[in-house]
Amino acid sequence: MTVTAEAPVRHSSPGAADGPRRRTGRLRRIGLPYLLLLPALLLELLVHLVPMVIGIVMSFKELTQFYIRDWGTAPWSGLDNYEMSVDFDAPVGEALLHSFLVTLGFTLLSVGLCWLIGTAAAVCMQDTFRGRGLLRALFLVPYALPVYAAVITWVFMFQHDNGLVNHVLHDQLGLTDKPSFWLIGDNSFFALLTVSVWKGWPFAFLIVMAGLQNIPKELYEAAALDGAGMWQQIRRITLPSLRPVNQVLVLVLFLWTFNDFNTPYVLFGKTAPEAADLISVHIYQASFVTWNFGTGSAMSVLLLLFLLIVTGVYLALTSRTSRGRKTADA
Repeated sequence: MTVTAEAPVRHSSPGAADGPRRRTGRLRRIGLPYLLLLPALLLELLVHLVPMVIGIVMSFKELTQFYIRDWGTAPWSGLDNYEMSVDFDAPVGEALLHSFLVTLGFTLLSVGLCWLIGTAAAVCMQDTFRGRGLLRALFLVPYALPVYAAVITWVFMFQHDNGLVNHVLHDQLGLTDKPSFWLIGDNSFFALLTVSVWKGWPFAFLIVMAGLQNIPKELYEAAALDGAGMWQQIRRITLPSLRPVNQVLVLVLFLWTFNDFNTPYVLFGKTAPEAADLISVHIYQASFVTWNFGTGSAMSVLLLLFLLIVTGVYLALTSRTSRGRKTADA
C-alpha cells in the first residue's frame, strides 16, 4: 500500500493581492496634483529661467549696438564687464556704487515706513466701530490701483507751477518760501519715497491685519485684567505674535522695493535725478540708453547675487532666532 503525501495548499489572502493595487492607487493620487501642475511649472521656468540664462551669457560678451542685430556673434569679453562694474574708481563703477547706496537707503526707509504705517493702521482697525469696513476699503485703494495710473497722478501733483503739493505747502500753509521742484534735484528722493510708501503700505496693512486675526482675544482680555495698558499689550502680545508674519513681510517688501522699476521710471522718465537714481533705472540706462548690454547684464547679475545673499543671510538669521526662542521656551 503506497501512501502519498499531499503537498499543503497555500491559500493567498485577499489583502495580499490588493497590496500592489493600493500602492499604485496611492501613487496616482499623490502624483496627480504634481502632474496637473507640471505645465504651469514648465511655463514658469520657461518665462523666468530662459531670460535669466540669456542675461548671464550676455554679461560675458562685449555686446553693444553694433551686435544687437545678432547678439550671438558678439565677441566674448570674459570678466571685463564685471571688473568695470565693480571698479569704483572708474566712472562706471562709481556711478553704480552711488546708485546702490541711494537704492539701499531708499529701500530701508520705504520698508520701515510701510511696515510702521501698515501695522499701526491694522492695529487701529481691529476694534469694531461704525465705518470700519469703509475705511479698510479706502486703505486698500493705493494698492489696488494700477501702478502707472497712480504714479502719473502723483506726477501731476508734484508739478512746480500748478501741482497740488506746492499749492498746499506754499500757497495755503505757507511752509515754504517758494514753490519747490519735486521731480528734479534733491527733493526728488523725498518725492520718490512718498510715492513708494503711499503705494506700498496698504500691502503691509493687509498682511498684518490677516496676521492679527490669528491672535486669540483671550490674551488681550487676560492682559487687560492684569492691568496691562494698550502699549504693553502691543509690546508683549501683538508684536511677538506677529513675528513670523513680519519676517516674511519685511523680506517681500525689501525685494519688491529694491527691484522697483515702474515707480521711478514713470515718475522721472528714462533719466532719473542723481538723488533718486535707483539701481533698476541705472541698469536700464546702462543697457538701453548707452546701448551697452554686456555691462548692463553684468550689473543685473551682480544685483541678483546681492539679493540672493541678503535673502540667504536674512533667512538664516531669522530661522536661528526662531530656533533659539523655541529652545528657551522649552
